[in-house]
Amino acid sequence: MEFWQAAVWSIAPTIVVAVFFFFILRSILRMDRTERRIYADIEAEERAKRGLPPKDSPAPKP
Repeated sequence: MEFWQAAVWSIAPTIVVAVFFFFILRSILRMDRTERRIYADIEAEERAKRGLPPKDSPAPKP
């Protein structure tokens, strides 16, 4: 029984750090995605104010 208890106690910190690292990376990626979406919305609003076409549509040909 002591062997398994020692094994669990030796692996537990690694698992805790891995879970912590996972949640940190996940939050960073979510913040980046949200920031890019908000920036795209702001850019679309500014383009609309200036009368320019949306960025993802092709430019009109003269």
